[in-house]
Amino acid sequence: MQLYALFQHLAFAAALAVLSAMIVRAMIMVRIMDVPVARSSHAAPTPRGGGLGIVASVLTGLGTLYFSARYGRLDDTYFLGVILGFIAIAAVSLADDVFGFPFFWKLFAQLFAALVAVLNGLYLDTLFLPVIGPVPLGAFGIPFTVGWILFMTNAMNFVDGLNGLCAGIAAIAGTALAILAASEGGNFVYFGALLLTAGCLGFLPFNFPKAQIFLGDVGSQSIGYWLAVLAVAAARFDSTQVPFFLVPILLAAPLFDVAFTLVRRLFAGARLSDGHRGHLYQVAQRAGIGAVWVTLIHWSFALVHAFAAFAYLRSDPTEKLWIVLWVVGGQVLWAACVTWRARARAIGAW
Repeated sequence: MQLYALFQHLAFAAALAVLSAMIVRAMIMVRIMDVPVARSSHAAPTPRGGGLGIVASVLTGLGTLYFSARYGRLDDTYFLGVILGFIAIAAVSLADDVFGFPFFWKLFAQLFAALVAVLNGLYLDTLFLPVIGPVPLGAFGIPFTVGWILFMTNAMNFVDGLNGLCAGIAAIAGTALAILAASEGGNFVYFGALLLTAGCLGFLPFNFPKAQIFLGDVGSQSIGYWLAVLAVAAARFDSTQVPFFLVPILLAAPLFDVAFTLVRRLFAGARLSDGHRGHLYQVAQRAGIGAVWVTLIHWSFALVHAFAAFAYLRSDPTEKLWIVLWVVGGQVLWAACVTWRARARAIGAW
C-alpha cells in the first residue's frame, strides 16, 4: 500500500470517527434511557443507543466503498447482502433499545439478518484447521455460518456490561484485523475493520471511564454481526485468503467468557434466555476488581491476542495449534482466578 493511499484512508477514518462522535452526542440529547435493574452494573438511569454512531460510520464507509472504490470491494451480490444484513441488525436492535423486545424476537431478528447475508452467498465452504488442514463443509457450510454469526452477535452483546468493554475490545480487534488483512492483500476486510475501529474510537470518549451514554443493542449487536461477517469475508471472498480463525483469536476473551458462562449455566439447569450477572467479567467486578480495571484487563487480553493473531498468520500448522492452545489456556487461567476470588469473597450462585 502506498503511503499516500494510507494517509487518505486514515484521514477518511478520522472523519468517520468525528461523525460517530457527533451522532453519539446527539443520542445523549435524545435520551433513550437505560433504567438500571437488579443485574445492571450502573446505578442511575443513563442514555443508551450510542452505538448508532458506530453504525453510521460503518454504513457511510460501506456506501463510499460500494459506489466509488475501484478495489477493496466484494462482488455486488455479496456486497449488497453484507450491507442489507448490517442494516437489518442495526434497525431491529435500535428498535429494541427504544421499545424493548422479548429475547425470542431479538433472536428471530438476528437470524433474519444472518440469513440476508448468507443467502446472498456470504458463507463458508471450507475451514482450514491447524494441523488437519482444509475441511470441506459442504451442505453444513450455510448452517455453520449462520450459527457463527448468531454466536458472535450475541457474544458482543453479552459482554457489553461495563464501560468501554465491548467497544474497546472491538477497536483493538478492528485495528489488528485491519493491519493483518492489509498485509495479506485482503482489502475488503482491511477497509471493513478500519470503519469499525473509527466508529468505536468516536464512541469511546463518551463511554469510558465514566459513561455519558451506553452502546445499547444497536451498538453491541451490530459490532458482533460486523466482526462475524468480516471473518467470513476474510476466509472466502477477498483477493487473498485471510484465515477465518484470526477473528476468534482476536476476540478470544469475550468468546470464551460467553461459552464458559453458557456451559456453566446449562449444567446448573438455568434458563439460558434469563438475564443474570454470571459472566466472568461481571463476577470479577462483583468480587472486588474495579470496573475500570476489569475493562483494562480485557483490553490487555485483546492486545495480547492481537500479537497471537500475527504469530498465527506466520506460523506452520503445528505452531498454529500451539498458539490456539496458548490463547485458550490464558482464558482458562483467568476463569480459574475469577472463580477462586469469587469463592474467597463468598459470592453467591454465579
